[in-house]
Amino acid sequence: MSNSNPSANSAAPKMTWYGKTFNILLKVLMSFVGITMLSLGATLLRSSKILGLDPFTAVNIGMSNHLHMSLGLYQLLANLVIFVFVLFLDRHMIGIGTIMNMVLVGFEIQIFTQFYQQIFPEGINFFVIVANAFLGLILFTAGSSIYMAPNLGVAPYDAIAPIVSSRLHIKYKTARVIQDILFLIAAVLAGGPVGFASIIVAFFAGPLIAYWNKHISDPIVNGIDDFSEQPTVKHAASTISKATLSGYHYLTHAYNATLNVQMNLSGYTNQTTRN
Repeated sequence: MSNSNPSANSAAPKMTWYGKTFNILLKVLMSFVGITMLSLGATLLRSSKILGLDPFTAVNIGMSNHLHMSLGLYQLLANLVIFVFVLFLDRHMIGIGTIMNMVLVGFEIQIFTQFYQQIFPEGINFFVIVANAFLGLILFTAGSSIYMAPNLGVAPYDAIAPIVSSRLHIKYKTARVIQDILFLIAAVLAGGPVGFASIIVAFFAGPLIAYWNKHISDPIVNGIDDFSEQPTVKHAASTISKATLSGYHYLTHAYNATLNVQMNLSGYTNQTTRN
């Protein structure tokens, strides 16, 4: 039933122009942080050919090696091709987050990889590989959640499944799995870094991203919206304090969730992913 009391509606706080400015800037910053996190996670997964990468990045690395191009440049070109199709099929999925993801991810992976190789010039042992698997998967899935949560647009690759789902009237989950499997096959044919982590990302990243959405990303977005209504220093300090404590608490749980996914892959059911 709708509320017909005009005074009740007028009591709702209205966001001022500077509040809206803060809201946009903070959400852009949130998307940037998320993109940087997923790039760092992809770098850790890329550190060993045993681990592999997510299907899309694996294809891009394989093709860029064949064409003797940098990963950043090739991934940007690949994103531009997909971007054109998304622009015609569903332009509502395009925003500043789309552009940021298209431009930044490939180049950030290149930069992080150079730093990583300077830190570990002699190669890595098994224990470092395992640590990279855990941290890489956490950062990749958490970063994906954080950059998408503000609804500023998604990467062209991430827009494929929703468009296919809508056009062919199939479930999004089915469309995404088919998409990732096809790109996984393409990565193998292109000689890209496919491994254990590639399988994990293709089939089990969804539940982890849903976990981050519920416990980290959505609360941050709500905090930004709440702060933007009353952008004061005191309010900002309170919001940051709550976010820090909440993030620390759920980071531990997210690590355990990641460990369970990797050690007990069959433990995830449809009911689990909805919780």
